[in-house]
This record gives sequence, structure tokens and C-alpha cells, in this order.
Amino acid sequence: MKKILIVLISGIIFYGCSASVDTSNMTAEQRLQYAISLFNDETYDVAIPELESILLQFPGSEVVDDAQFYLAKTRLNRKEYIMAAFEFSRLIKSMPASEFVIESQYLLADSYYRLSPDYTLDQRYTKKSIEEFQAFIDFFPTDPRVTGAEQKISEMNTKLAQKEFTSAVIYEKLEYYTAAIKYYSNVVEVFHDTEFAPKASYNKIKLLVQRERKKEALLEVNSFLTKYPQDKAYSDVLKIKDDLSQISIM
Repeated sequence: MKKILIVLISGIIFYGCSASVDTSNMTAEQRLQYAISLFNDETYDVAIPELESILLQFPGSEVVDDAQFYLAKTRLNRKEYIMAAFEFSRLIKSMPASEFVIESQYLLADSYYRLSPDYTLDQRYTKKSIEEFQAFIDFFPTDPRVTGAEQKISEMNTKLAQKEFTSAVIYEKLEYYTAAIKYYSNVVEVFHDTEFAPKASYNKIKLLVQRERKKEALLEVNSFLTKYPQDKAYSDVLKIKDDLSQISIM
């Protein structure tokens, strides 16, 4: 208990000292170093107004992009991901020559990635993260984090595919067959490199056969057999093709 009290008292004293530092006569560089020391000590509540003050008081200074970057990083470390994304985006757009642009682009995408929810919920942040990670890959293709960015894009595309596939299944159960076929087709066309593409194609085939749209079903069958030779449903689709061929002959 005694040790806990000592730690608490030390923290209060440090916070009081940090908040009472007179920065009015500091240069831009000194002010930045003070703000960074607050950031490094994780005193984010004090660091944020200090960094914002630098941006307001020294707009033409060489340290402005540093202040902007650390402000964005502070928001990120506080898990204020929407605000972090805003601040990283602000740096990229208003300070394109900054040395922090590459890092900011990656962390902008990562901020949206952290906001990406379960596939059953609205996916606006998922789509935004994919967009920003793709921009990172396009503009900085030699960066060592490109592979990780590609993996995250793949992960999020799978999430979007699952949402689309689930919608198709629901429409089919509700007997909204036109909508179901549309959603299955969208999974196959847009999310062709996800695990849900062959599932969607297979379900679409069965639904087309059920609706007696044999020509469309045969086209989808041939497409499935070409694209997914290793899929577990391959033999079933092959049998469907034989059945459709027999009907055509008759």
C-alpha cells in the first residue's frame, strides 16, 4: 500500500510540474522538445495542447510537421482513431514534402483498420482502410511494410466478402432470388481472391438450377470448374454439369 501511495504522489507531482512549465519564452524547437518529452512520458493530456499550440504559434517553423506528426501519434496512442486519422491526413495533405509522410500514410490506414468492425456491422471504415493501405502500396512500393499492408487488405476484403455472401444467403432464404443471385455474383466478381468466391459461385449455380435458368447455370458451372479445380465442391459441380448436359441433349 505504501509503495502504491508513493507512486501516486510521484505521478501527481510530475503532472503538476509538467502542467506548470512556463513555455512562453521558449523557441519553437524548445517547445517541440518539451512536447515530445511529454509524449515519451505518455503524458498525453498535456502533450496535446502543447502540440496544438506549436501549430498555432509557429505556423512557418521547420518544426510544424514534427508537431503535426506527434499530435497524430498522440491521438493514436490514446486510441482516438478517428482523430488520429484526421491528423495524419492533415499532415499528408498540407505537408507533402515532410519526412513523416510515409509513416503517416501507413498509420492513417492503420487507424481506419483499428476502427474496422465485425463483418455484420457497417463497413465504411473497412473500405477506407483498404483505400488508404492501397495508396500506401501504390506510392511507396519499396517500403518493408508493403507485405503487411497487403495482408491487411486481404483480411478486410475477406470481411467484406463475408458480409456480401451472408446478405445473399439471407435474400435466398427470404425467396428474393434476383437479389440473392446479384449478391452471389458480386462476391464472385469483386472478391474473387477470397474463400467466399467459390462458395458464392456454388450457391449461385444451385439457385440458377432451382429456378430452371439452365443456360446461365451452365455458364456459371464452366466458370467454377475453370477457377476452382481444388475446391471441395468441384465433384458436385461436375455432376451438375453432366445433369445439365443431359437435359440439353434431351
